[in-house]
Amino acid sequence: MRTVRTDCLVIGCGLAGAGYAYQSAKAGLDCILLTGEPSAAECNSARAQGGIVDPAVDPRSLRDDIMAASAGAANPRAIDFIVERGGAAVRELLVKELDVPFERDRRGKLRMTREAAHSAARILFAKDQTGKAIVTALHRAVAASPRIHLAAHTVAVDLLTLSHSSADPLHKYEPLTCFGAYVLDVASGEVYAIVAAKTVLATGGLGQIYLYSTNFPSAYGHGVAMGYRVGARVIDLEYVQFHPTVFVRKDAAPFLISEAVRGEGGHLVDAAGRRFMEDHHPDGSLAPRDVIARSITFEMIRTGAPSVFIDLSGLDPAYVTERFPTIYRHCLDAGFDITREPIPVVPAAHYSCGGLHTDLYGRTNIVNLSAVGEAACTGFHGANRLASTSLLECVTMAREAAAAAAEELARSRFEPPEVRPWEGRRVQADEDLIRQDLNLIKATMWNYVGLVRTGRRLQRARDMLRELHAQVDDFYRGYAVSKPLLNLRNAVQTALLVVYAACHNTRSIGCHYREDGHDRCAD
Repeated sequence: MRTVRTDCLVIGCGLAGAGYAYQSAKAGLDCILLTGEPSAAECNSARAQGGIVDPAVDPRSLRDDIMAASAGAANPRAIDFIVERGGAAVRELLVKELDVPFERDRRGKLRMTREAAHSAARILFAKDQTGKAIVTALHRAVAASPRIHLAAHTVAVDLLTLSHSSADPLHKYEPLTCFGAYVLDVASGEVYAIVAAKTVLATGGLGQIYLYSTNFPSAYGHGVAMGYRVGARVIDLEYVQFHPTVFVRKDAAPFLISEAVRGEGGHLVDAAGRRFMEDHHPDGSLAPRDVIARSITFEMIRTGAPSVFIDLSGLDPAYVTERFPTIYRHCLDAGFDITREPIPVVPAAHYSCGGLHTDLYGRTNIVNLSAVGEAACTGFHGANRLASTSLLECVTMAREAAAAAAEELARSRFEPPEVRPWEGRRVQADEDLIRQDLNLIKATMWNYVGLVRTGRRLQRARDMLRELHAQVDDFYRGYAVSKPLLNLRNAVQTALLVVYAACHNTRSIGCHYREDGHDRCAD
């Protein structure tokens, strides 16, 4: 079996992963940056529309807004850490060093917008493609670094740990320690080992375990599943945030309609044009995401309508096309002119507030294994994420985690052992069966573990997914590893973890809305 060695293995190339690799390389470390896609540009971060919070704008009220949006469940230490250090990450790295093309006024001053649940206009943006603008600039810098090797079309299979993967059997008595991963070259089918002193999970979200999601097609919670399998602690996985406004049409991928559309003056209305959000929350169309998503669901159930709408009639059409060109073009291609008619929208799975538990420097409970971005959880988002704070968390935590890792390696360099050879199969799995099982997971999660939950629904989902998990494990062991098979294996594991978390939390809070707070799932 081929073995490649490096200082840092970063699994995932979105803003968090690429940011970690870039900062590590600047500190003098060699990095391998892994992506299962053909190019680094294909990631969840590139889909972020709205913007990124500039924490230098009234940091005290920002702290209050994050805590309020989190339903009072966010970690105050994580809030303070990211708000205090995020300004440098945003201004020094993104604005000065990478020169991200954020919108500016005629005098060259950075423009700010406001989104739901923010008490001030503090969000930097690049029209309606902020994520794409940021990661494009970052990936350009990554490509120019001689210390970073991008391994495209390469998928992590399992993490290497001393107790599971070392060629020395006595290493099982050592503390639980990670030293890289088995990876799959998608094109050739070769499985080989990447051995690293530091391993970082930056695999993004888990939205694709649901029937409707804004996430990138491969976002099945890979990092959560891989980390859990080797003993990493996971927390807050019941808090799956549904974005309230997603344009969904038959035979087309769901397309997110940025919260900034409402921040700039759009209003949620029903089919009759009535502004219904005022019935549910004093902030109307700018209420927190979880409130809006549930309110839309209730309105759809009440009226029997397939969607609600965002009305932009109060905005100048020329401003709409200039401010939201991507949304305008996408809707126009689908037959909707948003300057003339309201946008039909529904909620869809969007963001995981939970993940692999880490400290404030990205470290998990496993030695030399870190996690950053949406795969990680410091408690920054609590039970519900405030708009435009995810990119802020990514860039800040990547910067701080990479600096901490570089300092640790400078003090004491871990020498990884030899790796046990990979034992695989040659027979290819039936992709129709894989697709069918994935569809079962998505439907189960959407119907029973969605926006509104009950103990009985969760118990049914748990029973179904337990059985499927056992079947998938047996199926996985019998066939050659492939990207679709890894998607299925990790999806069923992550889905089951979300269900377990939801079953045990009988309190209705934030994204986790229980109609029956007293009803715990039976064992």
